[in-house]
Amino acid sequence: MRVLPLLPLVLSGWFVAPAHADEARNWLDRLGQAEQQQSYQGTFVYERNGSFSTHSVWHLVQDGKVRERLLQLDGAAQEVIRSDGRVECVTGKLISGAGDVTAMAARQLDPQKLNDWYAVTKAGDSRVAGRPVAVISLAPRDQHRYGFELYLDRETGLPLKSLLLNDKGQLLERFQFISIETTPPDDSELKPAGQCRPIATADAASSEIKTAHVWHSDWLPPGFEQISSTVRIDPKTKAEVTSLLFDDGLTRFSVFLEPLQGSAAPDARVQLGPTVAVSRHLTTPQGDMMATVVGEIPMGTAERIALSMRVGKADAEAKP
Repeated sequence: MRVLPLLPLVLSGWFVAPAHADEARNWLDRLGQAEQQQSYQGTFVYERNGSFSTHSVWHLVQDGKVRERLLQLDGAAQEVIRSDGRVECVTGKLISGAGDVTAMAARQLDPQKLNDWYAVTKAGDSRVAGRPVAVISLAPRDQHRYGFELYLDRETGLPLKSLLLNDKGQLLERFQFISIETTPPDDSELKPAGQCRPIATADAASSEIKTAHVWHSDWLPPGFEQISSTVRIDPKTKAEVTSLLFDDGLTRFSVFLEPLQGSAAPDARVQLGPTVAVSRHLTTPQGDMMATVVGEIPMGTAERIALSMRVGKADAEAKP
């Protein structure tokens, strides 16, 4: 899909009347509830970095619990089974990113918080998979995050299409249903078709949670907050690996910190579509470390975060 037809929708978000902004925030409220309340099944396409893949999804809400099966239809069969957002088993290696796009609505979005970091507006109406949708634009208020366009089903509030755009309006990622039914799938359709490998839970032998060092960032983009922190033992190197997760209410990125133990691992910068991975050496009182930032944020932002990681008391302030 060419980017040019999308630009009027992105730009229009900055000039919409306040009433339309209120309507957009109401749509985000519906989005935040949709996948916790609505069963569905369908087929969608996922585009990233010029590559396409096609997937089927079965999503069942029953007795307050959500079960989901995601099956990639291109090439060798690859699938994921999830229960209440937790991955239970995986067959093959699903394309990174595709397994998370359908879970966007499962997050409890806070429209008021998002409005601090994104200009949230209703950009128009359209149709996706033969169904009427409202087009919601989230234009970033700074250079540290990407913009979104969400096409939300008028009947259910489900996201039938989403676009991720950089600061030039270029398309980085697209998720779009080509067919969808809002009838609950059968239990048989939620069972894996192949050899689904269970995802092991943390155990003392391979991933013991520790609290030896407290890491924080001296700088974060405005609006991002740390929402989780774990320290586990790598089963191969036996080293402690710290994992931090940050969130601004819509976008997330992770920071991984691992001792180099004398190895000569080089710094790295990798980008695949919207996802970047930046690794940087750090010198600490505990020895040389490698800080790696992974997420759908601009490359320069990821580099600044990696270089800002510190051991000790957290006293960082978000700065522009």
